[in-house]
Amino acid sequence: MQAFEALVVNKQEEQFSVDIQKLTIADLPEGEVLIRVQYSGVNYKDSLAAIPNGNIVKNYPFVPGIDIAGVVVSSEDSRFKEGDEVIATSYEIGVTHFGGYSQYARIPAKWIVPLPKGLTLKEAMTIGTAGFTAALSVLRLEDNGVTPEKGKVLVAGATGGVGSFAVSILAKLGYEVEASTGKESEAEYLRSLGAASIVSREEVYDGKVRALGKQKWAAAVDPVGGEPLASLLSQIQYGGSVAVSGLTAGTSVPTSVFPFILRGVNLLGIDSVYCDMETRLKVWNRLGSDFKLGNLEDIIQQEVTLPELPEVLPTLLKGQARGRILVKL
Repeated sequence: MQAFEALVVNKQEEQFSVDIQKLTIADLPEGEVLIRVQYSGVNYKDSLAAIPNGNIVKNYPFVPGIDIAGVVVSSEDSRFKEGDEVIATSYEIGVTHFGGYSQYARIPAKWIVPLPKGLTLKEAMTIGTAGFTAALSVLRLEDNGVTPEKGKVLVAGATGGVGSFAVSILAKLGYEVEASTGKESEAEYLRSLGAASIVSREEVYDGKVRALGKQKWAAAVDPVGGEPLASLLSQIQYGGSVAVSGLTAGTSVPTSVFPFILRGVNLLGIDSVYCDMETRLKVWNRLGSDFKLGNLEDIIQQEVTLPELPEVLPTLLKGQARGRILVKL
């Protein structure tokens, strides 16, 4: 097979580079399934992988990209055959195992999901890890008894990838969604996704964490973490739940036990990386059915090619992202 293009990050002593390079199949890591990648996406981890001290990549040179959608070229595993359309996200992809910023990827079969009915490869990568994480958050809220009749659901960090999808999925399912953002200019965008109302970041966290606050929301999807999460927990209604999946506001959550022992609030951890395959398949199939959005195109901030990717990757680290950035291979 002829050489193909991939985005390669490299670090040698003090020199760091992000370049488009030619690779061959022999350069790819071990795996049972060879995929011709059609689409990938840009996630926060991918942006971190493209800077010298992002603490994502351990060994160089490396191909980032935690999301992959493409067509099977060859397979040593009987579950997949040439021509199958597949998705591969999370696990070690784009972290220790070469990822999706490459025209070809070789992936362990146990990390691969068949493309669900109802989705195209482009739609699957518009969803990507961000949409999967949002859908997993909604599933966990449902499993813990959250229904539209219980009251408003807050989505924190609502203009980001996870937030945008959470707003859209919840709205489609009939929830009254309150979207929280620090970007006043994005109110129209959030309403277009289905948000019933917009609240400022300060309305969720005004700089002071109280043991208990006024009960405002039946549940919340939170990709933010940190002190804002502690404040949010104090404002959840009795028996409500918060699904947390991120740490953009920090890793320390200075809460008290009161929301948990006086109001029975549930804090639900969302891990989309090592989520078991049974749950993973369930979530992806719902993303192709009752979770499927009619406004997926609205969530695409931009679609870029591999040569354009080095300039786009820093976007998420600068807080400039809205929705999803799609990479067409």
